[in-house]
Amino acid sequence: MTYLEFERPLADLEGKAEELRALARKGEGVDLEKEAAALDLKAEDMLRSLYRNLDPWRKTLVARHPDRPHCIDYIKALITEWTPLAGDRAFGDDHAVMGGLGRFRDQAVVVIGHEKGNDTRSRIHRNFGMARPEGYRKAIRLMDLADRFGLPVITLVDTPGAYPGKGAEERGQSEAIARSTEKCLQIGVPLVSIIIGEGGSGGAVAFATADRVGMLEHSIYSVISPEGCASILWKDADKMREAAEALKLTAQDLRKLGVVDSVIPEPTGGAQRDPEEAIRQVGDEIARLLGDLGKIQRPELIRKRRQKYLEMGARGLAA
Repeated sequence: MTYLEFERPLADLEGKAEELRALARKGEGVDLEKEAAALDLKAEDMLRSLYRNLDPWRKTLVARHPDRPHCIDYIKALITEWTPLAGDRAFGDDHAVMGGLGRFRDQAVVVIGHEKGNDTRSRIHRNFGMARPEGYRKAIRLMDLADRFGLPVITLVDTPGAYPGKGAEERGQSEAIARSTEKCLQIGVPLVSIIIGEGGSGGAVAFATADRVGMLEHSIYSVISPEGCASILWKDADKMREAAEALKLTAQDLRKLGVVDSVIPEPTGGAQRDPEEAIRQVGDEIARLLGDLGKIQRPELIRKRRQKYLEMGARGLAA
């Protein structure tokens, strides 16, 4: 288990309980289970207390937790007959973006998502979930395919933002993001997006301009990272806590603002504590949203989606 900064007292308690159990395993006739169980109960209470009212900065840390389930984990658990599709047919394949065909609960779908990787090698291979232009153009190609064959689209968003490198800019990063966002608005099939970790800037919007957007309880979605915002506004990245508060990047704030449509509960302690339960909750929410959207005819679906984004921002925090 990887512990976050604010979880250090919890790490101490759980560590002591494990030490007692290790001593019991080594010593003959030593029964320390009662003491270890008491520490477990204290740890459970502390975990609930820590996660009861997380502030925006702590939610940001949880959203970035390396042990949270990633796009590939959701695909393995929720999608059967998975067939990955690669390349944008123009430049190359972007490993930060996964996409392909499969079945979600016996329904044929197209799935597109950001993949960050889960160890040093895979993170470098996946470019830490930061897509390049070819990633967005691959997504456009897959959305066209879905539209042609009448397949619903599911997008799983988990990115710090689009890759800001020189090569990406030379190949038209901003144009690719804009075209992907435009394609989201044009397709005539249900489009459901789930923010499973970080939803950073235009890199997230390019996949999340959907009919319905859901967010995991401790995920974040914002125009810029708290550190980037603090560097611009205060010239001091250490003011990221104040920036996180001002950005209103939590699922709860964004639900009030009408930016997202639903908040998906996570297990106590975050999705990283019980990935299987978190994935199950996401699967149930996707099924619910696709069920609602499946009743809407193509012209009405496109009209309602466009209207949703034209009206966004009309509802303020005071509403």
